Amino acid sequence: MVLKPILAAPDGPPSDVERIKEESVYLRGTLKESMQDRLSAGINEDDNRLMKFHGSYLQDNRDLRNERQKQKLEPAYGFMLRVRAPGGVVTSEQWLVLEDLAERYAHGALKLTTRQSFQMHGILKWNTKTTIQEINKTLLNTLAACGDVNRNVMCNPNPYQSEIHSAVYGYAKTLSEYLLPQTRAYHEIWLDEEKVAGTPDVEEVEPIYGPLYLPRKFKIGIAVPPSNDIDVFSQDLGFIAIVENGKLTGFNIAIGGGMGFTHGDKTTYPQVAKVIGFCPPEKMVEVAEKTITIQRDYGNRSVRKNARFKYTIDRLGLDVVKAELENRLGWKLDEAKPYHFEHNGDRYGWVEGVNGNWHFTLFVENGRVKDFAHYKLKTGLREIAKVHTGDFRLTANQNLIIANVPSENKEQISALLDEYRLTDGRYHSALRRNSLACVALPTCGLAMAESQRYLPSLIDKIEEILDENGLHEEEITIRMTGCPNGCARPALAEIAFMGKAVGKYNMYLGGAFDGSRLNKMYRENIGEEEILKELRVLLSRYAKERLNGEHFGDFVIRAGIVKNVTDGTNFHD
Repeated sequence: MVLKPILAAPDGPPSDVERIKEESVYLRGTLKESMQDRLSAGINEDDNRLMKFHGSYLQDNRDLRNERQKQKLEPAYGFMLRVRAPGGVVTSEQWLVLEDLAERYAHGALKLTTRQSFQMHGILKWNTKTTIQEINKTLLNTLAACGDVNRNVMCNPNPYQSEIHSAVYGYAKTLSEYLLPQTRAYHEIWLDEEKVAGTPDVEEVEPIYGPLYLPRKFKIGIAVPPSNDIDVFSQDLGFIAIVENGKLTGFNIAIGGGMGFTHGDKTTYPQVAKVIGFCPPEKMVEVAEKTITIQRDYGNRSVRKNARFKYTIDRLGLDVVKAELENRLGWKLDEAKPYHFEHNGDRYGWVEGVNGNWHFTLFVENGRVKDFAHYKLKTGLREIAKVHTGDFRLTANQNLIIANVPSENKEQISALLDEYRLTDGRYHSALRRNSLACVALPTCGLAMAESQRYLPSLIDKIEEILDENGLHEEEITIRMTGCPNGCARPALAEIAFMGKAVGKYNMYLGGAFDGSRLNKMYRENIGEEEILKELRVLLSRYAKERLNGEHFGDFVIRAGIVKNVTDGTNFHD
Protein backbone atom coordinates (compact mmCIF):
# COMPACT_ATOMS: atom_id res chain seq x y z
CA MET A 1 0.00 0.00 0.00
CA VAL A 2 1.36 3.42 -0.97
CA LEU A 3 0.80 6.08 1.67
CA LYS A 4 0.30 9.77 1.06
CA PRO A 5 3.42 11.89 1.59
CA ILE A 6 3.77 13.01 5.20
CA LEU A 7 6.53 15.57 4.71
CA ALA A 8 6.56 19.25 3.90
CA ALA A 9 9.17 21.47 2.30
CA PRO A 10 10.10 24.66 4.17
CA ASP A 11 8.36 27.90 3.29
CA GLY A 12 10.17 30.82 1.72
CA PRO A 13 11.01 32.18 -1.72
CA PRO A 14 13.44 30.12 -3.79
CA SER A 15 17.09 31.15 -3.65
CA ASP A 16 18.64 32.77 -6.69
CA VAL A 17 20.40 29.51 -7.53
CA GLU A 18 17.00 27.90 -8.02
CA ARG A 19 16.17 30.60 -10.58
CA ILE A 20 19.45 29.94 -12.38
CA LYS A 21 18.75 26.21 -12.59
CA GLU A 22 15.16 26.78 -13.71
CA GLU A 23 16.21 29.12 -16.52
CA SER A 24 19.21 27.03 -17.57
CA VAL A 25 17.38 24.55 -19.85
CA TYR A 26 18.92 21.56 -18.08
CA LEU A 27 22.29 23.14 -17.20
CA ARG A 28 23.01 24.90 -20.50
CA GLY A 29 22.39 28.55 -19.66
CA THR A 30 24.69 30.74 -21.73
CA LEU A 31 27.78 28.71 -20.84
CA LYS A 32 28.76 28.04 -24.43
CA GLU A 33 28.65 31.74 -25.28
CA SER A 34 30.41 32.78 -22.06
CA MET A 35 33.29 30.39 -22.65
CA GLN A 36 33.76 31.72 -26.19
CA ASP A 37 33.88 35.37 -25.06
CA ARG A 38 37.51 36.52 -25.39
CA LEU A 39 37.00 39.90 -23.72
CA SER A 40 37.36 38.50 -20.23
CA ALA A 41 39.09 35.52 -18.65
CA GLY A 42 36.04 35.11 -16.40
CA ILE A 43 32.36 34.30 -16.84
CA ASN A 44 29.17 35.72 -15.33
CA GLU A 45 27.94 34.45 -11.98
CA ASP A 46 24.88 32.63 -13.37
CA ASP A 47 27.05 30.58 -15.70
CA ASN A 48 29.61 30.00 -12.97
CA ARG A 49 26.86 28.42 -10.87
CA LEU A 50 25.99 26.13 -13.76
CA MET A 51 29.66 25.41 -14.43
CA LYS A 52 29.77 23.47 -11.16
CA PHE A 53 27.47 20.81 -12.56
CA HIS A 54 30.03 20.32 -15.33
CA GLY A 55 32.80 19.73 -12.79
CA SER A 56 34.39 23.15 -12.63
CA TYR A 57 34.11 26.67 -11.30
CA LEU A 58 35.89 29.97 -11.66
CA GLN A 59 38.54 31.01 -9.16
CA ASP A 60 41.18 33.72 -9.03
CA ASN A 61 44.70 33.72 -7.66
CA ARG A 62 44.31 35.55 -4.37
CA ASP A 63 48.07 35.95 -3.99
CA LEU A 64 47.85 38.34 -6.95
CA ARG A 65 44.49 39.95 -6.20
CA ASN A 66 45.68 43.18 -4.54
CA GLU A 67 48.45 43.83 -7.04
CA ARG A 68 46.09 43.37 -9.99
CA GLN A 69 43.57 45.70 -8.40
CA LYS A 70 46.27 48.35 -8.10
CA GLN A 71 47.05 47.87 -11.78
CA LYS A 72 43.32 48.14 -12.61
CA LEU A 73 43.36 44.63 -14.08
CA GLU A 74 40.68 42.01 -13.68
CA PRO A 75 41.50 39.20 -11.22
CA ALA A 76 43.89 36.45 -12.35
CA TYR A 77 41.06 34.10 -13.24
CA GLY A 78 41.46 30.38 -13.72
CA PHE A 79 39.14 27.41 -13.56
CA MET A 80 39.31 24.56 -11.09
CA LEU A 81 38.54 21.30 -12.88
CA ARG A 82 37.58 18.18 -10.95
CA VAL A 83 37.75 14.70 -12.49
CA ARG A 84 35.18 12.17 -11.32
CA ALA A 85 36.60 8.69 -10.68
CA PRO A 86 34.28 6.32 -8.76
CA GLY A 87 36.24 4.71 -5.96
CA GLY A 88 39.29 6.73 -7.08
CA VAL A 89 40.50 4.23 -9.69
CA VAL A 90 42.44 5.22 -12.84
CA THR A 91 44.75 3.40 -15.22
CA SER A 92 48.42 4.26 -15.74
CA GLU A 93 47.52 5.74 -19.12
CA GLN A 94 44.88 7.98 -17.53
CA TRP A 95 47.33 9.06 -14.84
CA LEU A 96 49.87 10.14 -17.45
CA VAL A 97 47.27 12.17 -19.33
CA LEU A 98 46.01 13.93 -16.20
CA GLU A 99 49.55 14.68 -15.05
CA ASP A 100 50.40 16.07 -18.49
CA LEU A 101 47.26 18.24 -18.57
CA ALA A 102 48.08 19.64 -15.13
CA GLU A 103 51.54 20.55 -16.42
CA ARG A 104 50.35 22.10 -19.68
CA TYR A 105 47.17 23.89 -18.68
CA ALA A 106 46.99 24.15 -14.87
CA HIS A 107 49.39 25.26 -12.13
CA GLY A 108 51.42 22.09 -12.52
CA ALA A 109 50.23 20.24 -9.44
CA LEU A 110 47.73 17.40 -9.56
CA LYS A 111 45.59 17.49 -6.42
CA LEU A 112 44.24 14.26 -4.88
CA THR A 113 41.02 15.16 -3.09
CA THR A 114 39.37 13.77 0.01
CA ARG A 115 36.58 12.38 -2.21
CA GLN A 116 38.94 10.23 -4.29
CA SER A 117 38.91 12.68 -7.19
CA PHE A 118 41.52 14.73 -9.04
CA GLN A 119 41.61 18.51 -9.11
CA MET A 120 43.56 20.89 -11.33
CA HIS A 121 43.68 24.61 -10.63
CA GLY A 122 44.41 27.68 -12.71
CA ILE A 123 43.15 26.48 -16.11
CA LEU A 124 42.58 29.48 -18.38
CA LYS A 125 39.15 29.87 -19.93
CA TRP A 126 40.37 29.27 -23.46
CA ASN A 127 42.05 26.01 -22.42
CA THR A 128 39.14 24.59 -20.42
CA LYS A 129 37.26 22.94 -23.29
CA THR A 130 40.44 21.37 -24.66
CA THR A 131 41.30 20.03 -21.21
CA ILE A 132 37.84 18.49 -20.76
CA GLN A 133 38.02 16.91 -24.20
CA GLU A 134 41.42 15.39 -23.44
CA ILE A 135 40.06 14.00 -20.18
CA ASN A 136 37.07 12.54 -22.01
CA LYS A 137 39.34 10.78 -24.49
CA THR A 138 40.76 8.78 -21.58
CA LEU A 139 37.20 7.61 -20.72
CA LEU A 140 37.08 9.84 -17.64
CA ASN A 141 34.92 12.94 -17.29
CA THR A 142 34.11 15.88 -15.02
CA LEU A 143 30.30 15.66 -15.18
CA ALA A 144 28.63 15.98 -11.75
CA ALA A 145 31.95 16.35 -9.93
CA CYS A 146 30.42 19.52 -8.44
CA GLY A 147 26.91 21.02 -8.33
CA ASP A 148 23.55 20.18 -6.78
CA VAL A 149 23.68 16.50 -7.69
CA ASN A 150 25.19 13.31 -6.33
CA ARG A 151 28.97 13.63 -6.26
CA ASN A 152 31.72 11.06 -6.73
CA VAL A 153 30.77 7.83 -4.92
CA MET A 154 33.47 6.81 -2.45
CA CYS A 155 34.54 3.36 -1.31
CA ASN A 156 37.57 1.50 0.00
CA PRO A 157 40.26 2.19 -2.61
CA ASN A 158 41.64 -1.35 -2.91
CA PRO A 159 39.06 -3.78 -4.32
CA TYR A 160 41.68 -6.52 -4.38
CA GLN A 161 42.09 -6.43 -0.61
CA SER A 162 39.38 -9.10 -0.53
CA GLU A 163 36.46 -10.40 -2.55
CA ILE A 164 34.21 -8.22 -0.37
CA HIS A 165 36.12 -5.07 -1.30
CA SER A 166 35.91 -6.01 -4.96
CA ALA A 167 32.13 -6.35 -4.76
CA VAL A 168 31.83 -3.01 -2.92
CA TYR A 169 33.87 -1.25 -5.60
CA GLY A 170 31.48 -2.65 -8.20
CA TYR A 171 28.51 -1.20 -6.34
CA ALA A 172 30.26 2.19 -6.08
CA LYS A 173 30.73 2.28 -9.86
CA THR A 174 27.14 1.22 -10.47
CA LEU A 175 25.78 3.89 -8.12
CA SER A 176 28.00 6.59 -9.61
CA GLU A 177 26.87 5.90 -13.16
CA TYR A 178 23.20 5.37 -12.28
CA LEU A 179 22.94 8.69 -10.44
CA LEU A 180 24.55 10.83 -13.14
CA PRO A 181 22.47 13.68 -14.61
CA GLN A 182 20.90 12.68 -17.92
CA THR A 183 21.08 16.12 -19.59
CA ARG A 184 23.10 16.24 -22.80
CA ALA A 185 24.32 19.76 -21.97
CA TYR A 186 27.77 18.51 -20.94
CA HIS A 187 28.25 16.66 -24.22
CA GLU A 188 26.97 19.58 -26.31
CA ILE A 189 29.04 22.30 -24.66
CA TRP A 190 32.33 20.47 -24.17
CA LEU A 191 32.32 17.52 -26.58
CA ASP A 192 30.67 19.19 -29.61
CA GLU A 193 27.71 16.83 -29.69
CA GLU A 194 24.86 18.13 -31.81
CA LYS A 195 22.00 19.52 -29.77
CA VAL A 196 19.10 17.09 -29.63
CA ALA A 197 16.90 18.45 -26.86
CA GLY A 198 13.87 20.34 -28.07
CA THR A 199 13.55 18.56 -31.40
CA PRO A 200 10.06 17.18 -32.17
CA ASP A 201 11.06 13.58 -31.41
CA VAL A 202 13.10 14.13 -28.25
CA GLU A 203 11.90 15.54 -24.93
CA GLU A 204 14.69 15.94 -22.38
CA VAL A 205 13.96 14.87 -18.82
CA GLU A 206 15.87 14.22 -15.61
CA PRO A 207 14.14 11.12 -14.24
CA ILE A 208 15.77 11.31 -10.80
CA TYR A 209 16.64 14.96 -10.32
CA GLY A 210 13.93 16.83 -12.24
CA PRO A 211 14.55 20.22 -13.90
CA LEU A 212 15.70 21.89 -10.66
CA TYR A 213 18.07 19.12 -9.57
CA LEU A 214 18.76 18.93 -5.80
CA PRO A 215 18.65 21.76 -3.25
CA ARG A 216 22.38 21.23 -2.56
CA LYS A 217 25.14 18.69 -3.21
CA PHE A 218 24.68 15.08 -2.17
CA LYS A 219 27.44 12.68 -1.12
CA ILE A 220 27.49 8.88 -0.93
CA GLY A 221 30.17 6.57 0.45
CA ILE A 222 30.52 2.84 1.10
CA ALA A 223 32.61 1.63 4.04
CA VAL A 224 33.95 -1.86 4.72
CA PRO A 225 34.48 -2.48 8.46
CA PRO A 226 36.73 -2.50 10.38
CA SER A 227 38.04 0.40 8.23
CA ASN A 228 36.09 3.65 8.09
CA ASP A 229 38.58 5.16 5.68
CA ILE A 230 35.88 7.00 3.70
CA ASP A 231 34.38 8.60 6.85
CA VAL A 232 30.98 7.06 6.22
CA PHE A 233 29.29 9.19 8.88
CA SER A 234 30.22 12.37 7.00
CA GLN A 235 28.12 11.30 4.00
CA ASP A 236 24.57 12.32 3.17
CA LEU A 237 24.03 8.62 2.52
CA GLY A 238 26.41 5.99 3.80
CA PHE A 239 26.40 2.26 3.22
CA ILE A 240 28.24 0.05 5.74
CA ALA A 241 29.10 -3.38 4.32
CA ILE A 242 27.96 -6.30 6.49
CA VAL A 243 29.96 -9.48 6.11
CA GLU A 244 28.70 -12.75 7.58
CA ASN A 245 30.56 -16.03 7.21
CA GLY A 246 32.85 -14.40 4.65
CA LYS A 247 29.98 -13.24 2.43
CA LEU A 248 28.60 -9.76 1.75
CA THR A 249 25.02 -10.03 3.00
CA GLY A 250 24.09 -6.38 2.53
CA PHE A 251 24.52 -2.89 3.89
CA ASN A 252 23.54 -0.91 6.95
CA ILE A 253 22.15 2.43 5.80
CA ALA A 254 23.22 5.70 7.44
CA ILE A 255 21.68 9.04 6.48
CA GLY A 256 22.20 12.72 7.21
CA GLY A 257 25.92 13.31 7.56
CA GLY A 258 27.63 16.53 6.46
CA MET A 259 30.62 18.60 7.53
CA GLY A 260 30.02 22.20 6.53
CA PHE A 261 28.72 25.08 8.67
CA THR A 262 29.10 28.85 8.97
CA HIS A 263 31.19 30.53 11.66
CA GLY A 264 28.92 32.26 14.18
CA ASP A 265 25.65 30.85 12.79
CA LYS A 266 24.19 28.28 15.17
CA THR A 267 21.51 27.30 12.67
CA THR A 268 24.33 25.61 10.77
CA TYR A 269 26.43 22.75 12.10
CA PRO A 270 28.29 19.60 11.08
CA GLN A 271 26.40 16.37 11.57
CA VAL A 272 27.06 12.64 11.70
CA ALA A 273 24.88 10.21 9.77
CA LYS A 274 22.54 7.92 11.71
CA VAL A 275 22.04 4.24 10.94
CA ILE A 276 18.37 3.54 10.12
CA GLY A 277 18.34 -0.04 8.88
CA PHE A 278 19.72 -2.70 6.57
CA CYS A 279 19.14 -3.70 2.96
CA PRO A 280 20.40 -6.58 0.79
CA PRO A 281 23.00 -5.70 -1.88
CA GLU A 282 20.54 -5.86 -4.77
CA LYS A 283 18.40 -3.16 -3.13
CA MET A 284 21.08 -0.52 -2.49
CA VAL A 285 20.63 1.35 -5.79
CA GLU A 286 16.90 1.62 -5.15
CA VAL A 287 17.55 2.85 -1.61
CA ALA A 288 19.97 5.50 -2.93
CA GLU A 289 17.56 6.74 -5.59
CA LYS A 290 14.57 7.01 -3.25
CA THR A 291 16.66 8.73 -0.58
CA ILE A 292 17.80 11.31 -3.10
CA THR A 293 14.21 11.94 -4.24
CA ILE A 294 13.21 12.73 -0.65
CA GLN A 295 15.91 15.38 -0.48
CA ARG A 296 14.88 16.59 -3.95
CA ASP A 297 11.27 17.07 -2.87
CA TYR A 298 11.65 18.30 0.71
CA GLY A 299 15.06 19.93 1.00
CA ASN A 300 15.34 23.66 1.68
CA ARG A 301 15.38 25.52 -1.64
CA SER A 302 15.06 28.91 0.02
CA VAL A 303 18.15 29.12 2.28
CA ARG A 304 21.13 27.29 0.77
CA LYS A 305 23.16 27.21 3.97
CA ASN A 306 20.35 25.06 5.44
CA ALA A 307 19.77 23.01 2.29
CA ARG A 308 21.86 19.88 2.90
CA PHE A 309 20.09 16.60 3.67
CA LYS A 310 21.20 16.72 7.32
CA TYR A 311 19.00 19.77 7.90
CA THR A 312 16.07 18.15 6.08
CA ILE A 313 16.30 15.17 8.44
CA ASP A 314 16.75 17.26 11.59
CA ARG A 315 13.82 19.48 10.59
CA LEU A 316 11.41 16.65 9.82
CA GLY A 317 12.71 13.98 12.20
CA LEU A 318 14.72 10.84 11.54
CA ASP A 319 11.76 8.50 12.05
CA VAL A 320 9.59 10.52 9.68
CA VAL A 321 12.23 10.48 6.94
CA LYS A 322 12.75 6.75 7.41
CA ALA A 323 9.00 6.17 7.12
CA GLU A 324 8.89 8.22 3.93
CA LEU A 325 11.80 6.26 2.50
CA GLU A 326 10.01 2.98 3.21
CA ASN A 327 6.84 4.45 1.70
CA ARG A 328 8.67 5.26 -1.52
CA LEU A 329 10.44 1.91 -1.57
CA GLY A 330 7.22 0.00 -0.96
CA TRP A 331 8.98 -2.24 1.58
CA LYS A 332 10.48 -1.91 5.05
CA LEU A 333 14.15 -1.85 5.87
CA ASP A 334 15.47 -4.68 8.00
CA GLU A 335 16.99 -3.99 11.41
CA ALA A 336 20.58 -2.76 11.27
CA LYS A 337 23.19 -5.45 11.84
CA PRO A 338 26.22 -5.30 14.18
CA TYR A 339 29.47 -3.81 12.85
CA HIS A 340 32.67 -2.40 14.28
CA PHE A 341 35.07 0.31 13.07
CA GLU A 342 38.63 0.55 14.34
CA HIS A 343 40.16 3.44 12.37
CA ASN A 344 39.61 5.82 9.47
CA GLY A 345 43.15 6.15 8.15
CA ASP A 346 45.18 4.35 5.48
CA ARG A 347 47.49 1.41 5.96
CA TYR A 348 50.78 2.15 4.21
CA GLY A 349 53.39 0.14 2.34
CA TRP A 350 53.24 -3.12 0.40
CA VAL A 351 50.37 -5.56 0.79
CA GLU A 352 49.55 -8.66 -1.24
CA GLY A 353 46.02 -8.84 -2.63
CA VAL A 354 43.71 -11.81 -3.04
CA ASN A 355 44.52 -11.86 -6.76
CA GLY A 356 48.22 -12.45 -6.06
CA ASN A 357 49.23 -8.95 -7.17
CA TRP A 358 50.87 -6.40 -4.90
CA HIS A 359 49.68 -2.94 -3.84
CA PHE A 360 51.79 -0.11 -2.43
CA THR A 361 50.11 2.70 -0.47
CA LEU A 362 52.17 5.87 -0.86
CA PHE A 363 51.98 8.78 1.57
CA VAL A 364 51.14 11.99 -0.35
CA GLU A 365 51.05 14.87 2.09
CA ASN A 366 47.75 16.75 1.70
CA GLY A 367 47.32 15.17 -1.74
CA ARG A 368 49.71 17.56 -3.54
CA VAL A 369 51.32 15.74 -6.44
CA LYS A 370 54.13 18.06 -7.53
CA ASP A 371 57.89 18.18 -7.50
CA PHE A 372 59.42 19.80 -4.45
CA ALA A 373 63.00 21.01 -4.06
CA HIS A 374 64.32 17.77 -2.58
CA TYR A 375 61.43 15.46 -3.38
CA LYS A 376 60.54 14.68 -7.01
CA LEU A 377 57.13 13.16 -6.30
CA LYS A 378 55.49 14.07 -9.59
CA THR A 379 58.46 12.97 -11.68
CA GLY A 380 58.77 9.70 -9.78
CA LEU A 381 55.10 8.84 -10.26
CA ARG A 382 55.38 9.67 -13.95
CA GLU A 383 58.26 7.24 -14.35
CA ILE A 384 56.33 4.57 -12.46
CA ALA A 385 53.24 5.13 -14.63
CA LYS A 386 55.32 4.58 -17.78
CA VAL A 387 56.12 1.00 -16.76
CA HIS A 388 53.27 0.14 -14.38
CA THR A 389 50.87 -2.39 -15.90
CA GLY A 390 48.31 -2.09 -13.10
CA ASP A 391 46.42 0.98 -11.99
CA PHE A 392 46.42 3.84 -9.47
CA ARG A 393 43.89 4.22 -6.68
CA LEU A 394 43.19 7.41 -4.74
CA THR A 395 42.37 7.02 -1.06
CA ALA A 396 39.89 9.16 0.86
CA ASN A 397 42.86 10.42 2.89
CA GLN A 398 44.62 12.04 -0.09
CA ASN A 399 47.09 9.22 -0.52
CA LEU A 400 47.81 6.99 -3.51
CA ILE A 401 47.89 3.23 -4.04
CA ILE A 402 50.10 1.89 -6.81
CA ALA A 403 47.88 -1.12 -7.35
CA ASN A 404 47.91 -4.47 -9.11
CA VAL A 405 51.66 -4.85 -9.41
CA PRO A 406 52.45 -8.41 -10.60
CA SER A 407 55.05 -10.22 -8.51
CA GLU A 408 57.51 -10.15 -11.41
CA ASN A 409 57.23 -6.31 -11.59
CA LYS A 410 57.41 -5.58 -7.86
CA GLU A 411 61.19 -5.26 -7.80
CA GLN A 412 61.14 -2.73 -10.66
CA ILE A 413 58.46 -0.59 -8.99
CA SER A 414 60.29 -0.82 -5.66
CA ALA A 415 63.49 0.38 -7.31
CA LEU A 416 61.70 3.44 -8.74
CA LEU A 417 60.13 4.17 -5.37
CA ASP A 418 63.59 4.10 -3.80
CA GLU A 419 65.18 6.14 -6.58
CA TYR A 420 62.72 9.00 -6.15
CA ARG A 421 62.43 8.57 -2.37
CA LEU A 422 58.71 7.88 -2.57
CA THR A 423 57.84 6.33 0.77
CA ASP A 424 55.01 4.88 2.77
CA GLY A 425 55.52 7.66 5.31
CA ARG A 426 57.45 5.54 7.79
CA TYR A 427 59.94 8.39 8.31
CA HIS A 428 57.16 10.77 9.28
CA SER A 429 55.28 10.93 12.55
CA ALA A 430 52.02 9.05 12.86
CA LEU A 431 50.35 12.45 13.29
CA ARG A 432 51.57 13.59 9.86
CA ARG A 433 50.48 10.31 8.28
CA ASN A 434 46.99 10.95 9.66
CA SER A 435 46.75 14.55 8.44
CA LEU A 436 44.37 16.08 5.88
CA ALA A 437 44.15 19.58 4.46
CA CYS A 438 41.94 21.31 1.92
CA VAL A 439 43.29 23.47 -0.92
CA ALA A 440 42.37 26.85 0.63
CA LEU A 441 44.56 29.80 -0.42
CA PRO A 442 45.42 31.01 -2.96
CA THR A 443 42.70 29.59 -5.22
CA CYS A 444 39.62 28.85 -3.10
CA GLY A 445 37.33 31.84 -2.90
CA LEU A 446 35.87 30.67 0.42
CA ALA A 447 39.19 30.32 2.24
CA MET A 448 39.84 32.65 5.16
CA ALA A 449 43.27 31.22 5.98
CA GLU A 450 45.97 28.92 4.66
CA SER A 451 45.63 25.15 4.84
CA GLN A 452 47.55 22.77 2.53
CA ARG A 453 50.48 25.19 2.19
CA TYR A 454 50.68 25.74 5.95
CA LEU A 455 49.79 22.50 7.72
CA PRO A 456 53.05 20.68 6.87
CA SER A 457 55.17 23.39 8.49
CA LEU A 458 52.87 23.51 11.53
CA ILE A 459 53.23 19.76 11.93
CA ASP A 460 57.03 20.21 11.81
CA LYS A 461 56.71 22.19 15.03
CA ILE A 462 54.11 19.87 16.59
CA GLU A 463 56.42 16.92 15.95
CA GLU A 464 58.96 18.47 18.30
CA ILE A 465 56.31 18.35 21.04
CA LEU A 466 55.41 14.77 20.12
CA ASP A 467 59.05 13.71 20.36
CA GLU A 468 59.45 15.40 23.74
CA ASN A 469 56.56 13.30 25.03
CA GLY A 470 57.34 9.99 23.32
CA LEU A 471 54.33 10.27 21.00
CA HIS A 472 56.07 10.14 17.61
CA GLU A 473 54.30 6.90 16.65
CA GLU A 474 51.00 7.63 18.39
CA GLU A 475 48.27 7.81 15.75
CA ILE A 476 46.23 11.00 16.09
CA THR A 477 44.03 12.46 13.34
CA ILE A 478 44.72 16.11 12.56
CA ARG A 479 42.96 18.13 9.87
CA MET A 480 43.03 21.73 8.68
CA THR A 481 40.73 23.76 6.45
CA GLY A 482 40.79 27.36 5.32
CA CYS A 483 37.13 27.80 6.30
CA PRO A 484 34.36 25.82 8.05
CA ASN A 485 32.88 24.33 4.87
CA GLY A 486 34.45 20.98 5.70
CA CYS A 487 36.26 19.83 2.56
CA ALA A 488 38.84 17.86 4.59
CA ARG A 489 36.18 16.57 7.02
CA PRO A 490 37.73 18.52 9.95
CA ALA A 491 34.77 18.18 12.30
CA LEU A 492 35.55 14.46 12.70
CA ALA A 493 39.24 14.90 13.58
CA GLU A 494 40.78 14.46 17.00
CA ILE A 495 42.58 17.79 16.43
CA ALA A 496 41.26 20.26 13.85
CA PHE A 497 41.90 23.81 12.76
CA MET A 498 39.34 25.77 10.74
CA GLY A 499 40.38 29.08 9.25
CA LYS A 500 38.88 32.23 10.75
CA ALA A 501 41.19 34.90 9.29
CA VAL A 502 44.65 35.07 7.79
CA GLY A 503 46.91 33.27 10.27
CA LYS A 504 44.03 32.61 12.68
CA TYR A 505 42.09 29.40 13.33
CA ASN A 506 39.41 27.98 15.55
CA MET A 507 40.83 24.91 17.28
CA TYR A 508 38.68 21.82 17.78
CA LEU A 509 39.30 18.70 19.86
CA GLY A 510 37.63 15.39 20.61
CA GLY A 511 36.62 13.69 17.38
CA ALA A 512 36.72 9.89 17.45
CA PHE A 513 39.68 8.07 15.91
CA ASP A 514 37.25 5.85 13.99
CA GLY A 515 35.35 8.84 12.57
CA SER A 516 32.13 8.26 14.53
CA ARG A 517 32.01 11.41 16.70
CA LEU A 518 32.19 15.15 16.07
CA ASN A 519 34.75 17.32 17.82
CA LYS A 520 34.17 20.48 19.87
CA MET A 521 35.62 23.99 19.67
CA TYR A 522 38.38 24.38 22.25
CA ARG A 523 39.93 27.76 21.39
CA GLU A 524 38.72 30.50 19.06
CA ASN A 525 40.68 32.69 16.66
CA ILE A 526 44.23 31.71 17.67
CA GLY A 527 47.51 31.82 15.78
CA GLU A 528 50.52 29.56 15.65
CA GLU A 529 52.12 30.65 18.93
CA GLU A 530 48.91 29.94 20.85
CA ILE A 531 48.29 26.69 18.98
CA LEU A 532 51.68 25.33 19.94
CA LYS A 533 51.32 26.55 23.52
CA GLU A 534 47.98 24.75 23.89
CA LEU A 535 49.22 21.55 22.24
CA ARG A 536 52.32 21.46 24.42
CA VAL A 537 50.11 21.27 27.50
CA LEU A 538 47.53 18.91 25.98
CA LEU A 539 49.98 16.42 24.50
CA SER A 540 52.04 16.37 27.68
CA ARG A 541 48.93 15.57 29.70
CA TYR A 542 47.92 12.91 27.20
CA ALA A 543 51.30 11.20 27.42
CA LYS A 544 51.15 11.11 31.22
CA GLU A 545 47.45 10.55 31.95
CA ARG A 546 46.05 8.41 29.12
CA LEU A 547 44.65 4.98 29.74
CA ASN A 548 46.07 1.92 28.01
CA GLY A 549 45.07 2.10 24.33
CA GLU A 550 43.16 5.35 24.79
CA HIS A 551 43.04 7.61 21.72
CA PHE A 552 43.65 11.33 22.05
CA GLY A 553 40.08 12.27 21.09
CA ASP A 554 38.68 10.01 23.80
CA PHE A 555 41.19 11.30 26.35
CA VAL A 556 40.27 15.00 26.00
CA ILE A 557 36.63 14.12 26.63
CA ARG A 558 37.34 11.82 29.61
CA ALA A 559 39.65 14.45 31.09
CA GLY A 560 36.95 17.12 30.81
CA ILE A 561 38.95 19.27 28.39
CA VAL A 562 36.01 19.43 25.95
CA LYS A 563 32.45 18.15 26.11
CA ASN A 564 31.32 15.07 24.25
CA VAL A 565 29.36 16.09 21.15
CA THR A 566 26.57 13.52 20.92
CA ASP A 567 24.89 15.10 17.89
CA GLY A 568 25.48 17.97 15.48
CA THR A 569 22.58 19.86 17.01
CA ASN A 570 24.66 20.36 20.18
CA PHE A 571 27.91 21.12 18.34
CA HIS A 572 27.74 24.80 19.39
CA ASP A 573 26.50 24.23 22.98
